[in-house]
Amino acid sequence: MTAPNTLSATELAQRLDAGAVTAEAIVRAHLERIDQRDADVLAWSHLARDAALERARVLDRGPRQGLLHGIPMGVKDIIDSGDQPTTYGSPIYKTHRPLADAATIALAKNEGAILLGKTVTTEFANRHPGVTKNPHNPAHTPGGSSSGSAAAVADFQVVLATGTQTGGSVIRPGAFCGVVAYKPSYGHFAPAGMKANTEWLDTIGAYARTIEDIALFRAALMAMPYRPIARLDKPPRIAVCFTHHKAELSAEGTRAVNDAAALLAKAGAKVSEIDLPAPVRDMTEGQRTLSAFDGPRAHADEARRFPELLSESLKKDKLAAGAAIDYATWVAARKLGEKGRAAVDALFSDFDVILTAPAPGEAPVGLQTTGKATFNLLWTYLWMPCVTLPFTKGPTGLPVGIQLVGRQHEDTTLLDIAGWVRSAL
Repeated sequence: MTAPNTLSATELAQRLDAGAVTAEAIVRAHLERIDQRDADVLAWSHLARDAALERARVLDRGPRQGLLHGIPMGVKDIIDSGDQPTTYGSPIYKTHRPLADAATIALAKNEGAILLGKTVTTEFANRHPGVTKNPHNPAHTPGGSSSGSAAAVADFQVVLATGTQTGGSVIRPGAFCGVVAYKPSYGHFAPAGMKANTEWLDTIGAYARTIEDIALFRAALMAMPYRPIARLDKPPRIAVCFTHHKAELSAEGTRAVNDAAALLAKAGAKVSEIDLPAPVRDMTEGQRTLSAFDGPRAHADEARRFPELLSESLKKDKLAAGAAIDYATWVAARKLGEKGRAAVDALFSDFDVILTAPAPGEAPVGLQTTGKATFNLLWTYLWMPCVTLPFTKGPTGLPVGIQLVGRQHEDTTLLDIAGWVRSAL
């Protein structure tokens, strides 16, 4: 029999319904994998072994509870869990225990999910790296800031996990680790219980190994009826967009987008190339303005009481940089976002989805940084839904993905198109 930890959530749900596997067996298989591998990957900040097994036994004794009945999940340690520690990736909170679950955890538990543990995050979901390593090669970064979640799913240590994105912290780790990652339209997953970074950008996202699992997980996290990935009536219209940062792509990053576009055209898609409108060309700096401006505000208490426990990168990139930004500059960045969203939304009369790169290329060597968010932060600023799909490999054998970007609030359409693309590739 195939090991339960290698199956998708939808496959596990089918086997649970058929009585072919138990929730306890599923949890034990994932714990065994963690015991085998996590000394090399270091994806977990806390593992709730006994609690997860007990929860599985309770579920096995009762009727099916919901969409995620018996399915283990990991949660980025920037999101509050009432029954497990939540450290936000900072020594300041090493003994912190919230009183309640964040909305996304509570909603998943309502649907029968088993919280296996908390996954490593960078410090306050910023740039200072955590300990996690890329499961394909421990000398390379897994990306950030949702490093633990992406690595755990990629390494078959958990079947589903959540992350958060302010710049590129869901999509980039997904691409580097070779899993499916989904950043919904801004605000679609309730942020209650997430440690704020930049409230106008922060977006909770999801990791899985299939598009079908993303659709299942999304329904649970939004407390709405589950609708499987639908078959398209006709091939989609795809706009290839390298953005104005094309020169920053590696050879393998450029090749992945071009090769995917050619294969999709061969499969029947109408493929064209677009340049983004003028307002968007200024949005890279605007996103950084918004992100930095919130730094001294989001971390005011930590900076006042525990400055010695903050990393130098947080002090420089968020606190000092944010303090230097005046109100007028911040308002201008907010207004630029509104203009950019309107300009890009108008383009969707000519195509259904944007095909672009999720990162410059494969994961860079070294663990001191988490890679560049250049090919993510623009879409985060535009509040658009994004999916990254594993596609090929780079020169050192590490995953190289592609990114699909949809129209704001049309996430269901994006996931349907992503299902078509995955099959076509």
